[in-house]
Amino acid sequence: MSNAPETTSTERVSTADLAQHDGSVAGASLPSGQRRRIAWSGPLEIAILAGPATVFFVAFVILPVVMAAYYGFYRWNGYGPPTNFVGLQNYMVILQDPAFLQALSHNAFILVASLVLQGPAAILLALLLNRRMRGQSVIRVLIFVPYVISEVVVGTGWSLMLQNNGALNGWLRNLGLGDLAHDWLADPSVAIWTLMAILTWKYIGFAVILFLAGLQGIPEELYEAAALDGASYWQIQRRITLPLLGPTLRIWAFLSVIGALQLFDLVYIIWGQYVSSTAGTSTMASYMVTNGRNAGNYGYGNAVAVVIFIISLVVALVYQRFVLRRDTAGALTERKAR
Repeated sequence: MSNAPETTSTERVSTADLAQHDGSVAGASLPSGQRRRIAWSGPLEIAILAGPATVFFVAFVILPVVMAAYYGFYRWNGYGPPTNFVGLQNYMVILQDPAFLQALSHNAFILVASLVLQGPAAILLALLLNRRMRGQSVIRVLIFVPYVISEVVVGTGWSLMLQNNGALNGWLRNLGLGDLAHDWLADPSVAIWTLMAILTWKYIGFAVILFLAGLQGIPEELYEAAALDGASYWQIQRRITLPLLGPTLRIWAFLSVIGALQLFDLVYIIWGQYVSSTAGTSTMASYMVTNGRNAGNYGYGNAVAVVIFIISLVVALVYQRFVLRRDTAGALTERKAR
């Protein structure tokens, strides 16, 4: 009787060992063809689901970048295979061209101004529309409508209204404010601000909708607890809303930065291929089209495209490394803990 407990503890088998033994026995009992199908089911499903997207990504993103880098080493007119190899000459011309450096400075100004102007305005509008008020849904739709309007329609409409004899100057003269009338599109001192006003009107709706979605995820209990503690409305927004809205703000800022670096359509539609440089609204993308395709120098245009791609990639990687790192820290910590 005294040896019974020892026998029981020696013969004890863990549940994990039993499960592993049962799995191995079940796998061994399956036919070899069925075991092979089970082993291939995971990779096959991944290939079927991700295959089409991967093919499209490679065909329409990776391959064009590689081809642009290849053509950027040639002086090529766009017809036939490139034969006039110039090496890095196109890139040296780009980095030494004052017109390109000016366009790069315009992109940098648009980037900073978009964050400074659109961000606070969108946050204030989102806080206002997050409160219950009459006509809330109608106001949300009206703010978001400019974002869904085609860039061609927006550019054409604003270019007609902002001409010397356009609707804006006519309205100012009718109000007796003719001294405020300007050549809003051609005057270099105001053209870049005209562009920023149009960009803000066009894209602030997207930021507002994004921030409203972020505000919906903040628990109401936090606001109620802060109000019971005597916090004012602005203290609540500063201490609770803005910190919890941080991930949404950083994602919007990232999209705004990339959009500012690649801005082309509105500039090209409103100012055209030649006026934009004299008016001080040219961008790297408009410079690429003007000096590449329109000049018949497709090799040079491809080199400019590669430069824009490298600048955007570097900015995106730096932003992800130093700004978005805090948003992915939790997931990485959880992954390490596993």
